[in-house]
Amino acid sequence: MRAIWKGAISFGLVNIPVGLYPATRSGNELKFRMLRKSDLSLIKYKRVAETDGKEVPWEDIVKGFEHEKGEFVVLDEEDFKRVQITSNQTVDIKEFVDLDQIDPMFFDQPYFLAPEKGGAKAYVILREALKKSGKVGIAKVVIKTREHLAAVKPLENALVLELMHFADELADPAELKLPPAKDVGQKELTMAQTLVDNMSADWNPDAFKDEYREALMDVIDEKVKSGGKKGVSKRAQPASTKVVDLVSVLQQSLQQAQKHKKPAKKHRKAA
Repeated sequence: MRAIWKGAISFGLVNIPVGLYPATRSGNELKFRMLRKSDLSLIKYKRVAETDGKEVPWEDIVKGFEHEKGEFVVLDEEDFKRVQITSNQTVDIKEFVDLDQIDPMFFDQPYFLAPEKGGAKAYVILREALKKSGKVGIAKVVIKTREHLAAVKPLENALVLELMHFADELADPAELKLPPAKDVGQKELTMAQTLVDNMSADWNPDAFKDEYREALMDVIDEKVKSGGKKGVSKRAQPASTKVVDLVSVLQQSLQQAQKHKKPAKKHRKAA
């Protein structure tokens, strides 16, 4: 695995040489190209002006910010240079906080941190200290010219750098029209809690697959083998159910959960 960058974790007067590595894979996403139906020619997109529909060359394109409806202010390269953040390849830990104080909604994208030459001992000390304290390091880090808020977290023998959302990036659920708790009867609530208990298990990420992707790949493979001819899907679609009697539906769900409940194996917790 190749490092995205190499730098250091910094807190107080301590500097730990580390490399930053991707912790997730995005290669499973199926990508499609737009084609002309008649001859499968690739479709290309042109940059055209809204006012006259004419194509605009790159050298005539500028960046503008819409500060009011239909009103733009243009920023040039010098404007961007005035606020450009230079990466110093440092995970700069500002403070340590209890992990359970952080709403999971703040966490976004995880990366692995691995020690570089001369950093192994300090790396282990920080990792074990975080494990024992239940805390994470809240840091600032620059990746690809953008400054990010991030958390340094222990995961088994690794340290994870998880990029976070800033507070103003999270939407407020109070903006939604949500039903109050008084709309639910005690009987239905008790049955729902029992159903949750019966369906509870240890987290097993390997038990969940991207079924849509697998089904789509089956269709693609079938069409490749048949020379592009349309095939018949062999996967049955779930029937829709109109819920009328909530108590009845909960009771049926409870019976199914009790029938199929199996002891679960322990698996690694998510970072």
